[in-house]
Amino acid sequence: MLSTRVPELRSLELLLVIARTGSLGASAAELGISQQAASSRLRTMEALIGEPLVARSKRGSELTPTGELLAQWAGRVVEAAEELDVGIDALRVDRRAHLNVAASLTIAEHMLPGWLVALRSLQAQRGLQPTEITMTATNTEKVVALVKAGEVELGFVEGPDAPYGLRRRQVGTDRLIVVVGAAHPWALRARRRVSAAVLAATPLVVREAGSGTRTVLERALAGYETPAPVLELSSTAAVRSAVAAGAGPAALGAQGVRDDLATGRLVAIDVPDLDLTRVLHAVWRDGPHPPEGPARDLVALAVRQAR
Repeated sequence: MLSTRVPELRSLELLLVIARTGSLGASAAELGISQQAASSRLRTMEALIGEPLVARSKRGSELTPTGELLAQWAGRVVEAAEELDVGIDALRVDRRAHLNVAASLTIAEHMLPGWLVALRSLQAQRGLQPTEITMTATNTEKVVALVKAGEVELGFVEGPDAPYGLRRRQVGTDRLIVVVGAAHPWALRARRRVSAAVLAATPLVVREAGSGTRTVLERALAGYETPAPVLELSSTAAVRSAVAAGAGPAALGAQGVRDDLATGRLVAIDVPDLDLTRVLHAVWRDGPHPPEGPARDLVALAVRQAR
């Protein structure tokens, strides 16, 4: 652990510039600070060391023997700090140049593309090079695992609750819609409506375990005894096709079935006594805010577009 006698890097840098220029004023100008600020740094450093470091005369400023010895040591320290600074800057550039994102399927298919277009537009307005995005589309459970493992910097998930063990920000809400094929008996009713109890007693076409869509549905029907699913599929597209073919009802995100409802391929069924709202979250590992750079910009854009 460093003692309190070690001067700060900025002061050591000042000492090295004085040694090179022979002038306190010229050193201050080179470092972009006032001569008063330079004198203050020098006095603080001399107080820490306990001896004068610079002798001033009409000819300028020169280091004392103690100052020269300290400058020799400081040179190695400042050089190492400059290497560290370059490395950190490279990390910041790399973070802005590339971003790994994982998103649950509904978000990946219907929301994230628009957010990415908005990010590219924002970067163009700022005169920045567009970030190279690598996107993984999977279910909510796997998105959480990827973020926790550090394999992606940012995730977007859906479900009734925010995932445990990650930092998060709500970026919006969505709701599930119960849908059936156009030839299903529920679609042929004058009032396309069923109760939660009827839905719970019906074998459904569902997403795989770990999906945010599946979790929301199971949570909503938790008070009922439910039969085994008629089919369990790993993508929204597969569920939509199965429902349209007459396999049975399903509950899917409103964004994912909008086109099918418009064309009549699927029919929406009202379940007035069932809450199928789900919350959309951005998730990341560390810090109160998303990682600085494109990740933080992307989350801000998602929140703005959800309003």
